[in-house]
Amino acid sequence: MTAVEIAPPTGKLGVLTPGMGAVATTFIAGVIAARQGLAAPIGSVTQMAHIRLGTREDGLNPLIKDFVPLASLDDIVFGGWDPITSNALEGARAAGVLEERDLAKISSELEGIVAMDAVFDQRWVKKLDGTRVKEIVSKLEQAQALMADIERFRSENNCDRLVMVWCGSTEAYQEASDVHESVEAFEAGLANNDDNISPSQIYAYAALMSGVPFANGAPNLSVDLPCMIDLAKRREVPIVGKDFKTGQTLMKTLIAPGLKARMLGLRGWYSTNILGNRDGEVLDDPENFKTKEMSKLGVLDTILQPSLYPDLYGNIDHVVRINYYPPRGDNKEGWDAIDIFGWLGYPMQIKIDFLCRDSILAAPIVLDLALFMDLAQRAGESGVQEWLSFYLKAPQSERDSGPEHDIFIQQTKLKNTLREWMGEKPVTHSEAG
Repeated sequence: MTAVEIAPPTGKLGVLTPGMGAVATTFIAGVIAARQGLAAPIGSVTQMAHIRLGTREDGLNPLIKDFVPLASLDDIVFGGWDPITSNALEGARAAGVLEERDLAKISSELEGIVAMDAVFDQRWVKKLDGTRVKEIVSKLEQAQALMADIERFRSENNCDRLVMVWCGSTEAYQEASDVHESVEAFEAGLANNDDNISPSQIYAYAALMSGVPFANGAPNLSVDLPCMIDLAKRREVPIVGKDFKTGQTLMKTLIAPGLKARMLGLRGWYSTNILGNRDGEVLDDPENFKTKEMSKLGVLDTILQPSLYPDLYGNIDHVVRINYYPPRGDNKEGWDAIDIFGWLGYPMQIKIDFLCRDSILAAPIVLDLALFMDLAQRAGESGVQEWLSFYLKAPQSERDSGPEHDIFIQQTKLKNTLREWMGEKPVTHSEAG
């Protein structure tokens, strides 16, 4: 196979995060700790996973970071916007994810990462009160201000390349409207302050106009829109979305493929969460929860294919609940009650109680998406990067058949994309190693 020409990762890579709360500051702190040798980047596929080349007998299993030309952790520069937090240290302490003993070792570096004033509209996140926001009414001028921020950050930090990863809150539920149908309609909407344009879409537009790849870590319709897909292609910029696959949905994409592989039936899957961080507070509003709910509910149908297996999966009750419970903080707990059936229709049950740490699971996803999106841009890729569906609850797809949700198929697609770009043969029968 012929390898793709990939530009080398020379110079510095700026990683910009709209939102410098729990997820972003945990990501930043973890990268700083890793490059200082204080902790391993556990959970990061780019840093810790191997990739098999050829057959098992060949015994070739390099680390992914040694196989493809990724940016080094030492070359990453951090920046972002936040309507509440003034710097990464303040944001990390407020989030309460990391203990002070870990923050103290890197506190001066975290404190030096100052959040820029945010584009913020409380109509989209009623539970938050933004105090560090741009005093600009015009949405077009807000986009222009963000583009100015991007260029200033690029210049002041001598960055050769930038990527943007949305780490902000889940916005209130919306469906695409006429303003999202084309780039021209969207730009007219910016000029006319169209109510259907959310802050995350303004960030996405500013990133793409600035030639910056955009990854969406929330279920917002940030780039999952015709106008943004078209703009990404016009500007030759990669995009990917949406919603980091962390706790409960990660479990679903692990377990559902196993049930299907054994042809065991599913009658119902009840999921409930308790969460006490800023995300939990935002999701306590019904409109914001609906956005998250739609992201979570789409997983099972795609994996189980009820149209092909109506007797097994054609009558599933799938329920998702999220409850805001402040004492739990970032340590989310997800309960799943799964009703399955087997031989002769006899019922069985599976119970899962996942006491996870939301931002600890999300932080390595931010790192991997940033590095892989930068790689994609250097490889000449643009538009939707469906090969990164592995990381997302509701992956974007431009195919009529929609995205793949089975995490093992997603892993194969991710690694085979890397193999293809490097001129290696695909591996289709096993990803072991």
